[in-house]
Amino acid sequence: MLSFPQLSPEAFRLGPLAVRWYGLMYLFGFLAAWLLGRLRAGPGRALSRRELEEALTWGMLGVVLGARLGYALFYDPVFYLTQPARILQVWQGGMSFHGGLGGVLCALWLYARRRGLPFFALMDSIAPLAAPGLFFGRLGNFINAELWGRVTDVPWGMVFPGAGPLPRHPSQLYEAFLEGLVLFVLVWTFSARPRPRYAVSGIFAVGYSLFRGFAEFFRQPDVHLGYLAFGWVTMGMLLCLPLLAAGLVLLWLAYGRRKSPA
Repeated sequence: MLSFPQLSPEAFRLGPLAVRWYGLMYLFGFLAAWLLGRLRAGPGRALSRRELEEALTWGMLGVVLGARLGYALFYDPVFYLTQPARILQVWQGGMSFHGGLGGVLCALWLYARRRGLPFFALMDSIAPLAAPGLFFGRLGNFINAELWGRVTDVPWGMVFPGAGPLPRHPSQLYEAFLEGLVLFVLVWTFSARPRPRYAVSGIFAVGYSLFRGFAEFFRQPDVHLGYLAFGWVTMGMLLCLPLLAAGLVLLWLAYGRRKSPA
C-alpha cells in the first residue's frame, strides 16, 4: 500500500491570488497542443500556423465552457439548477470530458464556417493534439485527490484524503496513462501518414471511448450517482457509448464506403 503524497492543490500565490495546479494543467495542455500543432501546420498542410493558432484559441474557450456545463448537465443537474451561480466556480472542481468535447465541436464548427474550412479536415488536424491535455488534466485530478478509484488490495493502492481508510486504485494515473500517453501515441502515429478524411477523428473517438470505458472499471463512481445498472455501469461508460458509435461511423465513412478500383 502506498501513501498519497502530500501535495498542495496550490502551486503558488501571487499576493491574494492562489494559482492552482489544476488550472496550470489546462495551460500545460493547451501549450502542448500549440507546440505539437506547429509541427503539423504550415505550407502544404491542412492548416496554416495562423489557422492552427486561431482554431486552438476557439477550442480552448469551447473546452472550458463545455467541460463545466457538461459536468453540471451530466453529473449533478439538480444541484446546479438550484444554484446556477455555482457553475461559474470552476476552481471548485467538476469538469466533464464529454462536455468539453461538445464545446470544442461547437467552437470549431463555428470557426470552420467563419474561415470556410471543411469541418472534418479541421477536426482531423486537431484530434492528434488533444491527448496531452487529457494527460495533464488527469494529473491535476490526482494532485487534487479527486476522482479516486475503487477499493483494492493491489500493492500500489493508495489511501486518498477524504476517501476513508481503505486503499484505492490511483485511477487518475491509469487514465493519464491510457487516455493521455497511449492515446497520444496511437493517434499521433496514425496521423503521421496521409489518411482519408474522418479517419483520424474516428480513431481518436474510438480510442478514447475504449480506454475510458476500461478505466471506469477501476474508478469510483460519483457518490450521488453510484452505479447506474448491473452494479458496474457508470455514467462515464454510458457517455462513451455514443462517442464510440460516432467514431465507428467516422471510420466507416473513411474506409467502409470506399470503392474498389475497377
